[in-house]
Amino acid sequence: MPLHEPVIHTARLELHHISAPELITLFEDRDDASAISGRGLRNPLRVLIDFQGPLAWRVPQVKADPACNKWFVRWIVLKEKEEIIGSTSFHGAPDSAGMLEIGLGIESEYQNQGFAKEALLGMWRWALTFPEVQTFRYTVSPDNLASIAVINYFGFEYKGQQMDEIDGAENIYEMSAADFIAKWGKG
Repeated sequence: MPLHEPVIHTARLELHHISAPELITLFEDRDDASAISGRGLRNPLRVLIDFQGPLAWRVPQVKADPACNKWFVRWIVLKEKEEIIGSTSFHGAPDSAGMLEIGLGIESEYQNQGFAKEALLGMWRWALTFPEVQTFRYTVSPDNLASIAVINYFGFEYKGQQMDEIDGAENIYEMSAADFIAKWGKG
């Protein structure tokens, strides 16, 4: 298994995978030096250092099964500055029905510029290279109007609500891989 999954390229972004050892060090030591060295990246906004977001959930999963890390955390890098502006991660490998859920965060100074849409599109197109992926899911707080607008842009169908033990009420949106390909292509 390679240390890093290939970088996903979009028009303005690169989505850099963080290896299992790097992810653990980033979480436990709050140190990104080993993860960004050799990549030519800068992290002046301290993405995943000051606010560690998904790392608290992903690191225990990676420690239990390092192979699942290929689905996990990627830095969202603005190509023109080689600067990390956010992160994205699937919540796990596709489940037994082929469902794959994603989350992401863009730093505030880079929001409302289309980077979330671009990162999601890149991640979903990469996921489509795995035949077991059948459905994309996105869950979001009913109060997060910006994220709801992003998922509505892609045409995901509202499926109802769930109560997340950490985040509270969440709207559930889904789209089949076949419908996604018909609307957005494979890349």
